[in-house]
Amino acid sequence: MIHETAIISSEATIGRNVEIGPYCVINAGVTIGDGCKLHSHVVIDGLTTIGQECEFFPFSAIGGKTQDLKYDGEPTSLVIGDRNVFRENTTIHRSTDKEIPTKIGHDNLFLSYSHVAHDCQVGNNTIFSNNGTIAGHVIVEDYAIISGLAGVHQFCRVGAHSIVGGCTKIVQDVPPFMIVDGTPAAVRGFNSVGMQRRGFTDEQVKEVKKAYKALFLKKDKNLADALEGLSDASGLTAVVRDYVAASERGVTR
Repeated sequence: MIHETAIISSEATIGRNVEIGPYCVINAGVTIGDGCKLHSHVVIDGLTTIGQECEFFPFSAIGGKTQDLKYDGEPTSLVIGDRNVFRENTTIHRSTDKEIPTKIGHDNLFLSYSHVAHDCQVGNNTIFSNNGTIAGHVIVEDYAIISGLAGVHQFCRVGAHSIVGGCTKIVQDVPPFMIVDGTPAAVRGFNSVGMQRRGFTDEQVKEVKKAYKALFLKKDKNLADALEGLSDASGLTAVVRDYVAASERGVTR
């Protein structure tokens, strides 16, 4: 299951039924869980812990040193959950904070050339399309989609079930359930189709639609006033309202 040309440090830990293809390099400090598969030319570095049944395609570089110029050689880490897929030339970097790792959840799909920078926190069931890029300290919540060639600025949040359109520049938080597109980015609608596919009820879709209409459809209305108008909201309307109200960078609108 391990090709003869693979280079594996004696200080790496390899689980059961792991496949490691030609010319892969696994350095000291790496832990790979059961059932993972590495195609050829994969490099995994640093204090990187990988869960079960992840798949790595050629030339993906996982656990590399942060590109943050503040980094001074501390023993930082990367934690990856189960059943993630990393396509060709994906790069995932370790954190700059030795106490808080860069973290990837479960069941995520990273397409070719996608990039997750230092100190990011990625949830579960997300999709990063080709060249989807997030800078340092970004939070991407469950089921979010980062489309091709989109870029997310440092310290932004991308809300759950949202979609960032292709070639979009994100410099403020993306509200949950919303579809954001363009440069500068703007909310173009809400993700009703994604909600339906994931089993949200018609009532929940209506709740998100109410939040979309109140907060984002009428952009000439002051956001503080719009939030005040939803003070008695409940359900997913309140979820969107509270997310927007808690934003520190401001929200894409």
